[in-house]
Amino acid sequence: MVAAYAEIINKSDHSKRRERFFYTGMSVAFVIIVFAGFSRTFYLRRYFDSRPLIPLLVLHGSVFTSWLALFFTQTALVAAKRTRIHRKLGIAGLVLAALMIVIGSVTGIVRAKVFDVPPGTTSPLVFLTIPLGDMLVFAILVGAAFHFRRRVDTHKRLMLLATITILPAAVSRLPFVFIERATTPLMSFGLSDLFIVPLLIYDLVTRGRPHRATVLGASLLILSHPLRLVIGNTHAWLAFATWLTQWS
Repeated sequence: MVAAYAEIINKSDHSKRRERFFYTGMSVAFVIIVFAGFSRTFYLRRYFDSRPLIPLLVLHGSVFTSWLALFFTQTALVAAKRTRIHRKLGIAGLVLAALMIVIGSVTGIVRAKVFDVPPGTTSPLVFLTIPLGDMLVFAILVGAAFHFRRRVDTHKRLMLLATITILPAAVSRLPFVFIERATTPLMSFGLSDLFIVPLLIYDLVTRGRPHRATVLGASLLILSHPLRLVIGNTHAWLAFATWLTQWS
C-alpha cells in the first residue's frame, strides 16, 4: 500500500513538472516571437530607423510588452510554487488587460488613417477589423479566464490562448523573406495559430483528449479570423468604420 501511494505521488510530481515545463516553454516562445517581430520597429528601432515613434505607439508597445512580461512572470511563479504571489499579480493582470484593450483599440482606429495595409486587404477601413477583432477576442478570453480563475486547468489554457490572440502583428513582422514577401492577414493568423497545436498535443498527452477550454477558446480565435475580413467588406462595417475614424 505504501508503494502504491508512493507511485501516485511520483506520478503527480511528474505531471506537475511536465505542466511547468510546457507553460514556461510557451511563455518563452511568445517572448522570442514578439521580440523578433518588433525588434526593427520597436525594441531595436534606433539601429534601423532614426525616425522616432509617436507617443501613442510607444505607449502601445510598452503596455503590450508588459503583458508578455507579466505572462512570463506568472508562469515562472507557478513553476516556483509561488502561487500566492501569482494570485495577487492576477489583479494587476486584469487591470493591464483592460488597459491593453483600450490602447489597442485606440491605436487601431488612429492608425487606420495612415497605415499602409498589407496584401489581402483592400483598405485601412477593412483592415481595422483585425486590430479591433484582436481586442474583442482577447477581452473575451481574458474575461473568461478571470471568471474561471479558481478552475486552474481552464484558467491557464484561456490565458495562453488570449496571449496567442495578440501574436499575429509580431508574426507578420518576423525578419524572414518568405514571411515578408507573402504576408497577408490570413497568413499571419495561420502562423500564429500554430501555437495552438502544442496546446492540443499537451492536452492529448496529459488528458487523452483536448480540454474543453482549449476547444472552445481555439475555435473562437480561429473562426474569428476569416469572419473579420468578411465583416470588413460589408457596407455596414465600412459605414461604421468611417464614422469611427472621424473621431480620431
